[in-house]
Amino acid sequence: MRSFSSLILVLLFLPVLARAQQAPTPPVLAAKSWLLVEAASGQELVASEPDLRLEPASLTKLMTAYVVFSALRQGTLKLDQTVPVSEKAWKTGGSRMFIQVGTQVRVEDLLKGMIVQSGNDACVALAEAVAGDEQNFAQVMNREAQRLGMKGSSFRNSSGLPDPQHYTTARDLAILAGALIRDFPEEYAKYYSMKEFRYNNITQPNRNRLLYIDPSVDGLKTGHTEAAGYCLVSSAKRGPRRLLSVVMGAPSDKMRAQESIKLLNFGFQFYDAVQIYPRNEAVSTLRVWKGKESAVRIGFPSDLVITVPKGFGPKIRTELVTQQPLFAPIAQGQPLGTLKVSVDDRAYGDYPVLALDAVPEAGFFGRMVDSVRLWFK
Repeated sequence: MRSFSSLILVLLFLPVLARAQQAPTPPVLAAKSWLLVEAASGQELVASEPDLRLEPASLTKLMTAYVVFSALRQGTLKLDQTVPVSEKAWKTGGSRMFIQVGTQVRVEDLLKGMIVQSGNDACVALAEAVAGDEQNFAQVMNREAQRLGMKGSSFRNSSGLPDPQHYTTARDLAILAGALIRDFPEEYAKYYSMKEFRYNNITQPNRNRLLYIDPSVDGLKTGHTEAAGYCLVSSAKRGPRRLLSVVMGAPSDKMRAQESIKLLNFGFQFYDAVQIYPRNEAVSTLRVWKGKESAVRIGFPSDLVITVPKGFGPKIRTELVTQQPLFAPIAQGQPLGTLKVSVDDRAYGDYPVLALDAVPEAGFFGRMVDSVRLWFK
């Protein structure tokens, strides 16, 4: 099942794409690295130095949240569970939610303190609750990063405090943000649009300025250190479309918000997202030899969406190329063909078409019958 999930991630985040001939001119931002992604497909619309390894600062907390949400889903952690505050958590520097050593704090309060208040102390407390200590937790973070396909990231702590071996890229952060929204939609909707949180008689606002100035923005996270500059991973949903923007190394808090809005507006203004096939709908049915079933449906486990410059939707063409002859056994999720997409008669992308069902091998008699039939084909 893990391998099937990995294949879905490849489909979502690593399409082989070519630019349409008349793509609009992208904006230039005041930042070290940036990236704009169509969330439904993982398609990159605008990028500058997306694989540049940079200090993530508090953007690290996106991975910390992903690991904690996974623990909650697995039942090894509960929202109403109380966690003891260690001296290490209490002493952690940087932004804080001001938990006190020796007290017990609910996991949900720690989540809000981490996501809304960007509390480094909350991160350490959660890391210790999940993995015993922060070093073990960092190993889990790196394991999840590898599973998600984040090839340019290395995590050494749960908060994003500076470390020479603690880094990521804009591309990896877009992968992580998309996975967080896709894998934990209820948790994302509940926490990432919160504008403030009060704990220990201290109310702190969410540092994401976009939540206050653009109603379509519902997350995600800011980050800042002297070395990292001002960073922001944002998500905006307008109608059925969701875009993800990553801006790293902006010169100020105001500029990271301004440049993020510039990216998001550009994507919504100049591009359309077109659904080619909905998930689990048969693109075609292929003949299967020597199987318990004589045919298999093929399609996509997730909606196949491509993004094109506005006005180019009617110019999309598709061609299905499949493997023939096809023999059982066939595993669900096995690639059985390629959908070639062109826009305005120019190659646009190749997408693997997968088996939507498993087809076990037939018994001896069934295999013999099909062997005879193949002789006459």
